[in-house]
Amino acid sequence: MLLLSVKAGYGHHSTAKAIMEYFEENGHQCHMLDIFDYVNHRLGNSIQDGYLLSTKYLAKTYAKAYGKLTQKDEPYDRNSLVSIFSRFVSKKLEKFVAEYNPDLIIGTHSYAGVCISILADRAAFDCPSVGIVTDFTVHPFWESTFLDYYVIPDELLEHEMQKKGIAKKKLLPFGIPIREQFVKKNDPIEARKKLGIENIPTILIMMGSMGYGNIKKILEQIDTYPKDFQVLCVCGTNKKIKSVVDECDWNKKIYSYGFVDNVDVMMDAADFIITKPGGLTTSESLAKGLPMITMNPLPGQEDRNLNFLVNNGAAIMVNDTYPISEAINQMFACPWRVAMMEESVRHLGKPNATADLYNFCCAKVLAKSTLI
Repeated sequence: MLLLSVKAGYGHHSTAKAIMEYFEENGHQCHMLDIFDYVNHRLGNSIQDGYLLSTKYLAKTYAKAYGKLTQKDEPYDRNSLVSIFSRFVSKKLEKFVAEYNPDLIIGTHSYAGVCISILADRAAFDCPSVGIVTDFTVHPFWESTFLDYYVIPDELLEHEMQKKGIAKKKLLPFGIPIREQFVKKNDPIEARKKLGIENIPTILIMMGSMGYGNIKKILEQIDTYPKDFQVLCVCGTNKKIKSVVDECDWNKKIYSYGFVDNVDVMMDAADFIITKPGGLTTSESLAKGLPMITMNPLPGQEDRNLNFLVNNGAAIMVNDTYPISEAINQMFACPWRVAMMEESVRHLGKPNATADLYNFCCAKVLAKSTLI
């Protein structure tokens, strides 16, 4: 199996790795390729750096451009700059794909789907193709793809995908594939023991791998709430904010962490999560049955993830007029509200997304493969 992704944020690669791990554990040979990095390493880094810089420092411009692109329902004209550049990139990939000769090809980014569609037209491979939508919205460029199947986060996105010209029979509402450790919610008491923390109400704070947002301000607003609880605060690679958190004198027990590899255990230990609404974190939280307080979305897809979660009752949105102190109060003082959120989370969570994708591929796609 060949997985194609794009280094724009971390969710696309993480989804590809989750799929690859599951297939390899079941005896399949897999290869993962970052499209732009393969074409030119500097180009790959530039795409990643450009994405991070634009979402951080040019948020309004990025949001406007993303919004304009999402309005497009028709495929790009062959003579457009997007089409010309896509044909150039695909040409660079053609030899590798033809020589690898996959039994299945999966794209975890819409632009990967574009390249796969062009390669199919050039007969670079002769196998089924699958696209993975990694947010709770339909990204730009999916309308310019022609794949055999599309995995979407929820059946509620079917209407939007059909507007982009993608037939319902191609849509697989399995959910965003996640790693196996997020498949079920384990006992919170045992999880707290593993983490070496008390068995009291626990809040998990995660603001992406780079620790976006004013985490100190978040903690300050919840630290005075009159209830006994503890906080697991994941600062990711943001060493500066971790240092700031560590230096403060808090009323609550605040456990700060840098980059961690046991988020699944932390989710097991938590009663709810405060997070920015990235597609992968959202999927993992839903799979773990965690109600969410969402804030600080990156422009574009995360804005739309937030809208999806709030409109479907799985999250509370924090903004300038609704502070996090009010959201915390809802979680602790309104059991009926929490019950509603938990019910919505159960409906939206897709803990078996990776397994469902694998089983579908084995039954429908790889049935004639010698790998089965």
